[in-house]
Amino acid sequence: MPELPEVEVVRAGLQRHVAGRTVAEVEVLHPRAVRRHVPGPVDFATRLSGRRFDAACRRGKYLWIELDGAAEAIVSHLGMSGQMLVQPVGTPDEKHLRVRVRFADDGPELRFVDQRTFGGLALTDVVAGLPVPIAHIGRDPLDPEFDLALGVAALRARRTEVKRALLDQTVVSGIGNIYADEALWRTKLHWSRAANGLSRPKAVELLEAATEVMREALVAGGTSFDALYVNVNGQSGYFDRSLAAYGQQDRPCGRCGTAIIREAFMNRSSFSCPKCQRAPR
Repeated sequence: MPELPEVEVVRAGLQRHVAGRTVAEVEVLHPRAVRRHVPGPVDFATRLSGRRFDAACRRGKYLWIELDGAAEAIVSHLGMSGQMLVQPVGTPDEKHLRVRVRFADDGPELRFVDQRTFGGLALTDVVAGLPVPIAHIGRDPLDPEFDLALGVAALRARRTEVKRALLDQTVVSGIGNIYADEALWRTKLHWSRAANGLSRPKAVELLEAATEVMREALVAGGTSFDALYVNVNGQSGYFDRSLAAYGQQDRPCGRCGTAIIREAFMNRSSFSCPKCQRAPR
């Protein structure tokens, strides 16, 4: 699923191409795409007609578009295969096109494409600058107002494995499976180490490593393993070429040459070096 760098790439593209434009018409082509909008597809389309897109915003892995007045927003859940594409009018429809937004200026339209239909769009209220469904999400390390000391304290307070704590979006947001594995590799920590057993300096090192790797991924346009994650122009990121741990099973560790291993974790996988990142006893 897209993590902070991938979502930030999409957010920046939306800010560039749709902010400040007024909606002329919304077409919902698949009801599952707006299933989180409880009043239904017709209400979703009707309420957006004539509204202006003010700004594209993000916190962690969560993306939304503020509407005129900033009291409401469209929250976008990209899921595993959701794409927000900006396409010239008349471009052939994508096979899995779910929602189309046409604008009053007759310029490029916004399309929500989702092969697996796990993602979706919803219109929601905004309170204190955040859409209601994501008000509980913590700040992310790339947020100018992120407090490293508070993040470290929250991480060390969790009585669970350190990777599980990193993935808890109420602790520090934006970090998912890929960048958690990369940050743990950089700090030589095994995913099963106890979060509340980390020293303060080690916890600082870990969050700084997560910040560093996500900044690097952002420059590379994010991480793409297939054609499902793309930016608003349909282009894939290329940070997967720089991954040291995630997805590198049986390849040599970049530090010591030991083969990277894969372990089951929360119905997913964790990748680590068995020599550099020794499991706790």
